[in-house]
Amino acid sequence: MTREQRSKDVEFLRNLKLTCMDLDEQWGQRSKTRGAETKAVSEAISVITADDSMDLLRQTAGFLQINSDLEEGAEAKLLRKRAVSSLRKAAQAPLFKTDDLLAAWQHRIGAAGGPSSQLSTLAVSVSLDSFKKLKEVMDKMVVDLKQEQADEVAFKSHCTKEFDVTEKDTFQKTDLKGDLEANIAKLAKLTESLAAEIATATGQIADTEVAIKKASQVREGENAEFQKTVADQRATQAILKKALGKLQEFYKKAFLIQKSKQEPPVKFNAYKKNGGASPVIGLIQQIIEDSQALEGEAVKGETEAQTGYETFVKDSNSLIGKLTEAISMKTEAKAGANMDSEQAKSDLESTEGELEALGQYEADLHRDCDFVLKNFNIRQKARLDEIEAIGQAKGILSGSA
Repeated sequence: MTREQRSKDVEFLRNLKLTCMDLDEQWGQRSKTRGAETKAVSEAISVITADDSMDLLRQTAGFLQINSDLEEGAEAKLLRKRAVSSLRKAAQAPLFKTDDLLAAWQHRIGAAGGPSSQLSTLAVSVSLDSFKKLKEVMDKMVVDLKQEQADEVAFKSHCTKEFDVTEKDTFQKTDLKGDLEANIAKLAKLTESLAAEIATATGQIADTEVAIKKASQVREGENAEFQKTVADQRATQAILKKALGKLQEFYKKAFLIQKSKQEPPVKFNAYKKNGGASPVIGLIQQIIEDSQALEGEAVKGETEAQTGYETFVKDSNSLIGKLTEAISMKTEAKAGANMDSEQAKSDLESTEGELEALGQYEADLHRDCDFVLKNFNIRQKARLDEIEAIGQAKGILSGSA
């Protein structure tokens, strides 16, 4: 901001130098023209107010004097000359020759011209008009000048007040603009952060759902394997139990037969049972027990796997629920941040418009007020001197020494 302001100041200074150089040249030309004009007007006044010209004008231009049919006395002529001399002397005062002051004054008061022009015109009127009419004109001029004095005082007060108010409003709006810009940047950062968090949570939900699906597929495979294992073991147990029953039934009958028969006189050699029959039965029983143990372990493993799966699904669903709730809250917060950002941008645009309007108003104030504020004391004194000169001329016409 400082660099930007400095660039503007450098550009303003460059334009100011160009403008002032041009104004210096214009001032020289205007001063030269004004000097020639003043000289011409003075010469014209001298020609008109010469004694010979006055006598001729009284004879030929009756509208210049109310009582043209009456001849003035020597005392009245003397008073006129003294009043004219006083007004001409006042009109030549250096204070009234300031070109810029006269130009601004003419711009303010219109065709009447500046104080020098007014006093010169009044000098001509003193030379030609009646005393009564002159005094009325002088009184009116004094009233107008006093009113101009009062109006300019009020205008100066208005300018000072408006400059103060404008400066205060500009400071407040500039401060507000800075706050709004900082808030917009903060909201943009918050929106970006919330968007990233929402995307991360959405990704976690997707990953969790994929993990649940994979766990379900694994669980289905494990359950199918469990069902097959249990079915196989139970079928094996059934077969072995059936076989075991057959063996047990055979050996039981054989044992009973041997017990009930009498000893013959001559007998065969002793019939021996298969020496491996008892171990086979034991082995079958052991296999059945192992199968039952394997079935129990499969059931226990299935129960644990199912419990772990259910816990995993429950925890995963709970995590998904929390993430979904967080996404909902952050989405709402993001929408609120976007709304606040749009409102802040609207306020910033409005504030910038107000600052631009204040800048334009301040420029208008400078255009209207700078000359008055800079030359206020000079202008006030010039009017007082003009009023004093008119009062002296009026006093002379009234017979004052």
